Amino acid sequence: MAGSEIKADFWVSEYITPWDIYAHGITKILAYKKTPYQEMLIVETGAYGKALVLDGKWQSCTGDEFLYHEALVQPAAIAHKSPQNVLVLGGGEGATIREVLRWKTVEKVMMVDLDGDVVDSCREHLSEMHQGAFDDPRVEVAIADAINVLDNSPCQWDVIISDLSDPIEEGPSFKLFTQEYFEKLKKVLRPGGFIAIQAGQVMPVQITIHARLINTLKTVFNHVHPYCCNTPSYGSPWGFALCSQEKIDTFPVSEHIDELLAAKTTGGFKLMDGISLLGMLQTPAYIRRAIEQETEVYTLKSPPKFFGKGASKEPVSL
Repeated sequence: MAGSEIKADFWVSEYITPWDIYAHGITKILAYKKTPYQEMLIVETGAYGKALVLDGKWQSCTGDEFLYHEALVQPAAIAHKSPQNVLVLGGGEGATIREVLRWKTVEKVMMVDLDGDVVDSCREHLSEMHQGAFDDPRVEVAIADAINVLDNSPCQWDVIISDLSDPIEEGPSFKLFTQEYFEKLKKVLRPGGFIAIQAGQVMPVQITIHARLINTLKTVFNHVHPYCCNTPSYGSPWGFALCSQEKIDTFPVSEHIDELLAAKTTGGFKLMDGISLLGMLQTPAYIRRAIEQETEVYTLKSPPKFFGKGASKEPVSL
């Protein structure tokens, strides 16, 4: 573009649709590895700070990750009001367990991630995100398959956070957005508990997968509420789902939420307060309409598959 000054020579391009690419200018590569499960990059960007990229898809970055992680964790924790035992599936950066640990009521957090190489690299290079959460004595990290843990764990959980990478066909997660997986979550959810699911992008031209995920969740849980938060580095607003066998309060009194957070958390929120939560839970009309019109249910025989992988413009080298 005439008059623009380009400040990066290396770019990671993520394919948002078959016609749209979001390219991030990279200033430094901190880590690169082809693990047994996926291709991992940890990079420094010119605009958004450090970032984790898996299979070419942007996971989170220090510049705006709070928008994603607070939106993922806090609505479920607030709905419960006093979570003690929390299960996190995925979340290799450690920012998800960081958000869980804000709650003074929490006694145990179990984080399950399939890829130990990613977790180790995030512990080393993304301290801005995890902020020492991995070393908290309440945290147990299991490098394991989420399905095996759900099938064999005798524990039940007050809050479950499903923070899995996008279900691209080449990646390890696409089977974990299905009816069968959600049934397993329900079995280990304690009565009165809440589940939060990262549920994909919700821009109008890519709403189908989100709508089908919500429709699938409704076949498993009595109450499912979709919500979203804009995360600029993703190139799209991002969708979530709050699920429970209990009724979900979608019009909380903001002052009551502020009082709850002041009493039961250590604070430090950048996004979350009573007004933000109230606004977040008011799902836009186009999303509600897409969900109402959806009939397909994702199963192991017919799982979701996000569009495409990203790519680097030049060969990766440290």
